[in-house]
Amino acid sequence: MVALVHILAQATTEPGVSDAKAPNWFMAHAYIIPLLLMASAALTLVLGRRTPGKGPVYGIAALAVGLVFSLGCLVGIAQGSGVATDGVHWFTIGGFSVDAGYYVDGLAATMLVVVTGVSLMVHLYAMGYMHGDKRYTWFYFVLSLFTAAMLVVVLAPNLFELLVGWEVMGVCSYLLIGHWYEEHVNSSAAIKAFITTRIGDVPFMFGIFACIVIAGGTTSNIQAVGQAVGVSHDTVLVTAAALLLFGGTIGKSAQFPLHVWLPDAMAGPTPVSALIHAATMVAAGVYLVGRMFEVFVHADPAVLTIVGTIGAITMLGAAILAMVQDDIKRVLAYSTLSQLAYMVAGLSMGETGYSAAFFHLFTHAFFKGLLFLAAGSLIHAVHSNNMSDMGGLRAKMPVTFITMLIGSLALAGFPLIGGFWSKDELLVTASTGHLWLFVMFLVTAIATAFYTGRMLFLTFYGPFRGHAEPHESPSIMTAPLVVLAVATIAAGFLGSPFTHYVFVDWVHFGTPEVHSFHGAIAVFGSVAALAGLGLGWLLYGPKRERETDPLQRGLGPVWGVLQHRYYIDDFYFNDIVRPVRDSVSAGVVWFNQNVLDGVVNGAAVTARGGSGAIMWIDRNIIDGAVNGAGTAMETFGKGLRLVQSGKVQWYAVGLFAGVIALSLFIFR
Repeated sequence: MVALVHILAQATTEPGVSDAKAPNWFMAHAYIIPLLLMASAALTLVLGRRTPGKGPVYGIAALAVGLVFSLGCLVGIAQGSGVATDGVHWFTIGGFSVDAGYYVDGLAATMLVVVTGVSLMVHLYAMGYMHGDKRYTWFYFVLSLFTAAMLVVVLAPNLFELLVGWEVMGVCSYLLIGHWYEEHVNSSAAIKAFITTRIGDVPFMFGIFACIVIAGGTTSNIQAVGQAVGVSHDTVLVTAAALLLFGGTIGKSAQFPLHVWLPDAMAGPTPVSALIHAATMVAAGVYLVGRMFEVFVHADPAVLTIVGTIGAITMLGAAILAMVQDDIKRVLAYSTLSQLAYMVAGLSMGETGYSAAFFHLFTHAFFKGLLFLAAGSLIHAVHSNNMSDMGGLRAKMPVTFITMLIGSLALAGFPLIGGFWSKDELLVTASTGHLWLFVMFLVTAIATAFYTGRMLFLTFYGPFRGHAEPHESPSIMTAPLVVLAVATIAAGFLGSPFTHYVFVDWVHFGTPEVHSFHGAIAVFGSVAALAGLGLGWLLYGPKRERETDPLQRGLGPVWGVLQHRYYIDDFYFNDIVRPVRDSVSAGVVWFNQNVLDGVVNGAAVTARGGSGAIMWIDRNIIDGAVNGAGTAMETFGKGLRLVQSGKVQWYAVGLFAGVIALSLFIFR
């Protein structure tokens, strides 16, 4: 991984030195990557149970090849290749036409590496973690489809194709979070995640329609929308489109006030948590803002202010909640909320914050994936999610300890490791014209380092407080931890002065900015990290008494507020969900049973009564007329049969009588 970083850094072309080169072979064939994952999902579903190993091989093979393609795309970007795009006609409605295809630029190339790389590690890790699960093959089918959907989002050249991947991800997340649906808490968490993210999808879809209108009603192509926005004079419509699109980000990336689904989603298997938090679903919301950034920068400036405010609220609020959790996965869940808000707030700083926000998304993917998988290793060993059942595990689980230590230091912003470099970029950007965000970043950094230290010290130091016999996880689980730990260290250097900030050359909005190392800002960030870790050591070090959480004693009644998550979930349940469930739904049931069913039943009674009258008319009038005609013809036939006797003499008598009668009539 370190060697790859060196190669990519050396391959980078300085901006402005030469024109963009033609896309390389990997970029021109990037559409193969999601197709591989779709094919692997289909093969897993159809042949998985009859395949040695029960199915993982298809997804793992597809991701391995996909990662090679993704790295090839990134090398092409590093060598100065231009955008690669192509497509085929999908459908036409009147004058509106949509092509299905792919679009690869620097942002897409880096996201391809993130998605395929982290997902490959999760697929491998799950072979050990999910071993023996009764729906093992199904799990891998949905996991591959989930990854394929995110890849569609990354490569989509138009908003409708992006929407397809976006919604398939939503369905897959529902299935994966509720994988162990026999337990009510798991099925409830899956439903909560699905419904909450769908709430955000409603404005997102209206935002798509607004973008189509801006583009003249003929296309949903993202680049065409961007060009149309740049020359549009309808600022109100552009502003509305930006706010509506951001609604999708609030839901998918779990920003306030739709953040409530993500902590509960920890009920799913830990490999799922790692994939959702590091490389797929929650990253999609941030990616949407970046991909549609033309809309945001051309909207009213108030839009980015709103984006930054929501990011700041979520950032600090989630970090504070992470400080009081006992479930290790919930600590990491609230951490993800906070770190996503870092990215959202970074994007709110406009063009200057664009590359910094996505650099943090890039580094966060590796260290957060590492932390979740390491947490899964701990859970696998002690059979509990609670840190109160852990402690003293660093000697018994050395690989898990060392790798989790690296991920934790990266999260805390410890100097020279992973997240230090991306948080430093955000601080540098905020220090020029965004002082309030700079302060929020610093305060949140202290809180982040504190809850990270608390997690480390409660887990690996002091006496073991559980009841199991902890042991190191099998190599199929620890090997991905080692790979992600190396990637965590290496990824940060792509945005450091040691590689001349090459990440900015790959992912930027407008002209790449020239970055330089700001020693004072780096000191601020380092002091924040060390202060938080130091405070964590003082309160939760190995020699501290843990019968009662030190924060619980110090915070007093505030502890209860934090344990109830600011009562936001209680408000949603008691004032929205319960009234709908108990009152509105009861009214709907009554209306259905008494009004709608009454109308239907009344129609049935009326129809039944009407059918009786119709039957009487049919039997007595219509059948009577038909039967009467038949009887008359039968009587006529009988009379005619007497005349038609076959005796010629009687025919002559009849003829003679007829002539006489006719003569009398004529001559009377």
